[in-house]
Amino acid sequence: MDAAAIDRLQVHGQDVPALLAHRAATRGDHPALVWDPRSGPGREWTYGELWRDVRRLAAGLARRGIRVGDKVLLHADNCPELVLAWLACATVGAVAVTTNTKSVADEVAWFAEKAQCVAAVTQPQYASMVASAARSLRWVAVTADDSGEPPASGELPTGTERFEDLLGEADDWEGRPVDPMLPYCIMFTSGTTSKPKAVVHTHANAVWASRTGPRNIDLGPDDRYLIFVPFFHVNAQTWAFFPVLGVGATAVVMPKWSTSRFWEVVQRHGVSHFSLMPFCFPALTAPDRPSTSLRTGVFGLVMPEGRAVFGVDVYGAYGMTETVTHAVSGKPAEHLTPRSIGRPTPGYELAVIDKESGRLCDVGETGELWLRGTRGIQLFLEYFDNPEANRDAFQDGWFKTGDMVRVAEDGSVVYVERDKDLLKVGGENVSAREVEDVVATVPGVAKVAVVGQRHDFLDQVPVAFVVRAPGAPDDAALEEAVVAVCRAKLADFKVPRAVYPVDEFPLGNFDKVLKNRLREMADERASGGLDRAEARG
Repeated sequence: MDAAAIDRLQVHGQDVPALLAHRAATRGDHPALVWDPRSGPGREWTYGELWRDVRRLAAGLARRGIRVGDKVLLHADNCPELVLAWLACATVGAVAVTTNTKSVADEVAWFAEKAQCVAAVTQPQYASMVASAARSLRWVAVTADDSGEPPASGELPTGTERFEDLLGEADDWEGRPVDPMLPYCIMFTSGTTSKPKAVVHTHANAVWASRTGPRNIDLGPDDRYLIFVPFFHVNAQTWAFFPVLGVGATAVVMPKWSTSRFWEVVQRHGVSHFSLMPFCFPALTAPDRPSTSLRTGVFGLVMPEGRAVFGVDVYGAYGMTETVTHAVSGKPAEHLTPRSIGRPTPGYELAVIDKESGRLCDVGETGELWLRGTRGIQLFLEYFDNPEANRDAFQDGWFKTGDMVRVAEDGSVVYVERDKDLLKVGGENVSAREVEDVVATVPGVAKVAVVGQRHDFLDQVPVAFVVRAPGAPDDAALEEAVVAVCRAKLADFKVPRAVYPVDEFPLGNFDKVLKNRLREMADERASGGLDRAEARG
């Protein structure tokens, strides 16, 4: 049988505009999208209104020369115009290229060139930078405000135009043939040692997320999912928005996370679901938190004790841009191995592979997580214009995640760490997380991050970067205390060879510690740090 034909049959007749049209026909009066800015008026779209405005913008994009396969740069913080443009590109058959708004001009220029973008939609705060950085674009459309905030200047930068002028008439959009395997979006992964990779998602990927996501997190048609994660991230797109679309629920969109506004927004809109991030913890554990409809937090990786700590049920989920949605998932009712990330989501196959030998690991043994599914449906289609990365990422149909896990006796998956965080010290494997857990117990340590530092003989040795707590001793005393505790609790090869106090860690998206930068800093300090360590014996 024709395997490709069988794959297409699973998503026949379905793509993003087909999903929108179906919801408009079946739940036309139900709220689809709620916009709640920090200032300025909010707005609500029913499914009927959302499909109408998406078609208006699709007609306008087609009038401006956007065709099937064209790439359109979307560089904006969360706002209704971004969501409409993202859906309208998919409706036309174009590819929305969503980019991190923290990027500098050189990065934006590279994104636009790498993805071969022909036009852009952005906001006043980014308009001059986008227009000057990506000079090959045919046009740049600029929204009227910055996610509800008035623009600093009422004047549009030279060579740009108003977003409102893109809108046409909904009935002018004549539609196009349904094509599930057509790309609809490109997201750039966070780079570590190389340039970010352009991850291509298809309409079938969106359909898959709309089917699987609601089942993974028990999302129903009357639920409301709060989206504060930026739309350039897979969490907002296929972990949140498409599951909402899949069951006809409601997406409540904020410009960004706000601790001071969180409970107000939850109460005002009856939010039931949200993506639980570490920076949400203080709001959830505040002694004066109100009683609300919020019941479900979707937490990436380790599934912490939920309701007892946060007052909500915490659903474990593992995934990445390349896996589209939650490839491993777990619900509180399943009572899985404590602190696991769940079991393989139906539709994905899982293997744990020893990186040295390539063999399948035994239960309980740590190895690299490999996932198998159909590219363009369960897994991303490809890294755009990057054959070398595609070759490296796949082996015999399996996608190599780069994450280290082990399978527990009950079949649940326990996350260990990223491959680069598993240190190799003189032939011995050292878990950075294990060392961090010990260092964190030392009085005077507020935060800790352990990385590998280059070593001529051992290849690398562990070192600890720490942020002091109030009242911490001086650098030398704190280092002595950390080493003493580690020596008491860890094998010698796991003990940090140096301790580097810093004011703060370098952070990326969602306050993720940039360990690649810490490794660079460790190597820069290698001589002094290792001299002290070896003097201690």
